[in-house]
Order: sequence, then C-alpha cells, then structure tokens
Amino acid sequence: MKASIIREFGGADVFETAELPTPEIKAGNVLVKIAASSINTIDMMIREMGESLPFAPSLPGILGMDFAGTVEAVGEGVTEYTVGDEVYGCAGGLGDLPGSLAQFMLADVRLIAHKPSNLSMREAAALPLVGITAYEGLTRAGIKEGQKVLVHGGAGGVGHVAIQLAKYFGTEVYATGTGEQQSSLIEKLGATSIDFKTESVSDYVEQYTQGTGFDVILDSVGGANTNNSIEAAKLNGQIATTLAFHEQDLTMLHMKGLSLHVVFMLLPMIHNVNRTAHGEILAALAKIVEAGALKPVLDDSSFTLEQTADAHKRLASGQAMGKVVVDIQ
Repeated sequence: MKASIIREFGGADVFETAELPTPEIKAGNVLVKIAASSINTIDMMIREMGESLPFAPSLPGILGMDFAGTVEAVGEGVTEYTVGDEVYGCAGGLGDLPGSLAQFMLADVRLIAHKPSNLSMREAAALPLVGITAYEGLTRAGIKEGQKVLVHGGAGGVGHVAIQLAKYFGTEVYATGTGEQQSSLIEKLGATSIDFKTESVSDYVEQYTQGTGFDVILDSVGGANTNNSIEAAKLNGQIATTLAFHEQDLTMLHMKGLSLHVVFMLLPMIHNVNRTAHGEILAALAKIVEAGALKPVLDDSSFTLEQTADAHKRLASGQAMGKVVVDIQ
C-alpha cells in the first residue's frame, strides 16, 4: 500500500511517500480502506516534538488520527461491522497504533463507528477528534437545556463543533472569535459572536448574562485564556478546557467555587482504557449529524496523500477556515 511516512521528527517536509505492506487483519479490528484523513493540531505537535511526547510513534511512522473509509476485512470476534461498511473514527497515529495517512489502516473497532449517512467521506474524516473532544467537554460539564454556554475559539476545529452540539442540547450559545470571517461563521452556526479583541470579558458578561456569568464554558483555546474563562464563569460554574499545559493561579477558581474539567481525548488510545467510550460517542455524533444538527466545516483547500506536507503547512499557517482534509483514495 501507499503511505505518507516520517523517518524523523521535525518540520512539515519530513513526510515522504512510501510503499509498505498492507496491515494483516487481527482479532478485534477491521481493516479500513481509507478515503480521507483530516489534520489536527496534535498531529503537528507529534511531528514536531517527537520523543519529548510519551505517546509519539516509533520511526519510521505513519501519522494521522482521523479517518473515514470502507471496511475491507473483519477480524475475529467482530460482529458489528461487515465488509463494505462505511466507517469513521480516530484510531491511530500515536504510540503503537499506525495512522490514517495510508491507503489502508488497521482500526480497533472500539474506536470507530458507522459513518453518518449524510456526510461525505471528507466531511466524516473531519469530525472524530474534534467531535469527541467537544462532546466530552460539554457532557462532563453537565450541559443541560436552558443554560447559557460560552465557547472560546468558536471558529476553530473543536469550537465550531461545540457550538452546534451546545445548540443541539438546547442551550443559548455565545462564542469568541475575531474578524469578519470568524464572526460570520460563528453566527451562521447559531451562536452570538463575541470579538475577544474588542470586547472585554467583564463587558460581555454584563451584556449577555447581566453580570451573573455563564453556566458552562468550553475553552478550546486554553493556556492563558483560562483566566478569561474563570472570569466569565458564574458562581459554581463549569469550565471544560482542552489545553492545560501551563501554571495557573487557582485562587479565583476557589473563590467562585468553579469546576475545571481537563479534556484529553487521546487517553483511551494511549492507555487502552475505556476505548468503547469513543465508539459510543462517535455513534451518538452520527445520530446528531443525521438529525441535521451537526455538520463539520471544511477548509477550501484540498490535498492528496503525496501533499501531506502541504496539508500540515496549511493548518500551521492559521489561514484555514475549518478542518484541513487529505484525500487518500
């Protein structure tokens, strides 16, 4: 099979196209013929940081976590999938799990689900990692109908899905971004857009919550932005963050009685613990998509397997609007 591989960690130009043996089917897995794979920030981090990350793959390695494709073969003990089924998931690209930037991929059936019938392969490939992250963050924060929800980074990968999910759960949604493009996307997805460069936290908390604060905050920016989430949260509010790689003063977290949920969706893949939860979330997301309440946004760019380096550069440029997808087949 053809695959995009790396022989060293570093810049985007480390990718090269190579011919590798097609993986052999094994129990509890399906062999998927990959149609498309999307690029995530964590893919770039693994490529750049390499051995400094405890879950980096051994080299030469195949990166790529998200995918959509067709089941080519079924392993022993697998009853929920048959040859020809269209599936999607986030099931490789780290540790000892080869990734999706290849014509074929061996996937643990606990990490996949049937592809939403009303999405293209490209759209389905864009959803798994960001979808699972947004779903886990909102549900762990106890989202419920009638709440006011703030999404930081509403035009981003996780953020644009979180807006749609929060709307689906019956909440009033607000989201931060900046510039006309991001604001337009946020409003199109059904949230009230807040320009974080021109509106202070205290101003938009007063304007939209009468000074009370938001019930739930999904912070897909994290880091120093955590302080903005703490300021924007109501007393005893809930914050879910996707980035906590920083030192944080917890004084105001304590003074406001806040709950902070750190979402690291790769844990089941890294540690082989509770992987069925990911399959269950993907199945739930498929139903939400098929109900017309969720659709991933794709960047206008297009890339082939041989152009994987260009796809990584596109995401790194900060110019992409929506998920960057690589067409494999």
